[in-house]
Amino acid sequence: MIEKIINLFNDNYLIPGVLLKKYKELNITEREFILLVYLINQKDLLFNPKKISSEIGIDMVEIMNILNSLDNKDIIKIVTKQINNKHGEYIELDNMYNKLGFLIINDESTGQNKTNIFDIFEKEFGRTISPMEYEIINAWISSGFNEELILLGLKEAIYNGVTNLRYIDKILHEWHKKGIKTESDILKERKNFNAKKEMPKEIFDYDWLNESNE
Repeated sequence: MIEKIINLFNDNYLIPGVLLKKYKELNITEREFILLVYLINQKDLLFNPKKISSEIGIDMVEIMNILNSLDNKDIIKIVTKQINNKHGEYIELDNMYNKLGFLIINDESTGQNKTNIFDIFEKEFGRTISPMEYEIINAWISSGFNEELILLGLKEAIYNGVTNLRYIDKILHEWHKKGIKTESDILKERKNFNAKKEMPKEIFDYDWLNESNE
């Protein structure tokens, strides 16, 4: 699946950032996401499953299933109309754009002054995060890690000069094993550790991943 997303990048497909960040909120799957990206980049949205199948490398039967699923979710519409004297079935994306617009407006209206967690990761990493990295961060949230703890894990990694989600993942799971859920828990754990070692340390001068081996 990740290979297909990478191929979209390699083929110079435009992938709207808002869709990349919000597609989970639209309740669409990765394959539905890939198909939507393909459709967004087409000038002619004539309903042609065979052509779509050959161009994005997904079986035509599955293409039909994905299109039906998106239609049932009210993300796209398959309509019959005439364009440039060509009568046929066409795919409309208006519903998708409307839903994305609503999500953006809803975010603004709830007055979220805090920066989006993905934006914070991109700022700290100094680059755009990849679709796979979006999935990993979403998986953390879905697994019950709150955003505060995730960002503390990010801060820990940056302090140690690491911009790798696998490193952060290990830290988060180490904290989970210790029952750490907040910054206060982290400070308490460090205080206890330093008291045992009788070696005062700075707030981030602590190796969570190797502490258990000492």
